[in-house]
Amino acid sequence: MRKRPSRALVPALAASALFLAAGCSADPGQSSAAARTPDAGTSATATANGDQPLAVAAAPAAAATSTAVARPGSAGAKARKSSLKVKSYDSHTRRAVISTVGKGTSSPSPTGTPTPAGTATPGRTAVGDVIASAPAPGAPDGLLAKVTKVIGETADGTEVQTAPTTLDALLGDDDAKGTVPVDPASFDVERLLPDVKVSWAKTGDIHSGPEGTKVPLGSLRVDVATKVATAEGAPASAAASVSGFVQVKPEVDFSYGGGASAASTTSTASTGSTASTASTASGPGAAYLGVSGDWTSQWALKGRAGATAKPVRLPFAKLHADPVLQVGPVPVVVNLDLTCYFEISGDGRVTVDVEQDLKGDFKAGGTFGTAAGWTPVNESHMDSSPVRTSVTTAGSVKAALGAQATVGLYGAVGVTADLAPYLRGEAAGTVTATTPVGSGAKSDVAASGSWALYGGLDLSGTLQIQLAIFGTPVIQHAIPLGTLHREWKLADGKM
Repeated sequence: MRKRPSRALVPALAASALFLAAGCSADPGQSSAAARTPDAGTSATATANGDQPLAVAAAPAAAATSTAVARPGSAGAKARKSSLKVKSYDSHTRRAVISTVGKGTSSPSPTGTPTPAGTATPGRTAVGDVIASAPAPGAPDGLLAKVTKVIGETADGTEVQTAPTTLDALLGDDDAKGTVPVDPASFDVERLLPDVKVSWAKTGDIHSGPEGTKVPLGSLRVDVATKVATAEGAPASAAASVSGFVQVKPEVDFSYGGGASAASTTSTASTGSTASTASTASGPGAAYLGVSGDWTSQWALKGRAGATAKPVRLPFAKLHADPVLQVGPVPVVVNLDLTCYFEISGDGRVTVDVEQDLKGDFKAGGTFGTAAGWTPVNESHMDSSPVRTSVTTAGSVKAALGAQATVGLYGAVGVTADLAPYLRGEAAGTVTATTPVGSGAKSDVAASGSWALYGGLDLSGTLQIQLAIFGTPVIQHAIPLGTLHREWKLADGKM
């Protein structure tokens, strides 16, 4: 089980930028956050009966303990809202206690004996039931499970044995697609350094964070400022430090597209023919899970850092959120984790005083189609501008203010991505000195060379086998998202 971070006094932080991966760009033109909708989010085929897709929205506060139940193979097998709730869950034994909302306990059987396995009683669960629950005691990431045995009645409800299952058991041939903002006030944060500050703002003129910090509605901001080791032999005036902030407005992108058998009919454009490969395979024909949002950051590096050729990474904050999406009657729990860090590498010889601003948007996730399987969907559009630029002495340094993030469903990690916006400085040159013979003669010192400063993005990540929780074929191996390297010049000059 994941060790959960303690809840901060000031609620905040989110899974910001679930941050990019291959296919990202750093072009000047920004795209509107409202226009970020993954193409793969639609069903591979329209529903045969013309039914409207299921609505996808943030679950209301009243649905904090909501549960949906489906009973495959029976009349009315589709998922429906239920009066049942998960009273407790043991992740080691996979046993759960199910009770009726508002009653605290389940009514005993008329004879006072445990309900036989597989017996369905109104208001109770039965063998074969598929249950989807919002976060519950013992299941902080939500619960998606199938009842394999009814053990009996307890003082708190009906105890059942469960086994893992997949979302297609609840959503079937339905279609669902939506982008839902994440409430910035509903996140946990664990500060790993003393000078980390968290701010957020939400509707109703509600604000949290240092006085005077301005944060747009729906956004959260993480500020950090810390000293770093100074290079050996550097003068006191070259003391090294990093500082800055990351501000994001995160949204969860989710879609599920019908049944695999309906999606298995493909068209061949080159011949105009249609290849019918009808199959009885279960699972969706399309799926998508990801995070998107607006991004703003400003960060600076100053002094002569004690760097090494191998990057040294120092985390400064860990964040966690479990937003619940209401997909029709089904509560879908999305798990977002983010570790913010800074990283420095170089030769320890160059002294810099640089700062840059970044503004733009991002989208990162995994998409499924029956033809291609799981593939990455990642992009970003960023504007960058230098604020301060100064380099002295010869050498090189690179420093990143980044985030490693994961996205999953019901505790199963699906997408891991790492975004590292960075600053890089380098200077090259020579110094010559000539001392004439004779008393009173002055030395002649000349310096020549050049320097340059760059901003950039390094992005990498993987798609995990746990994405099969949608009901898609199991990924045999983790799929690399690839590594994207994008760099642009901020300033240069001559010495």
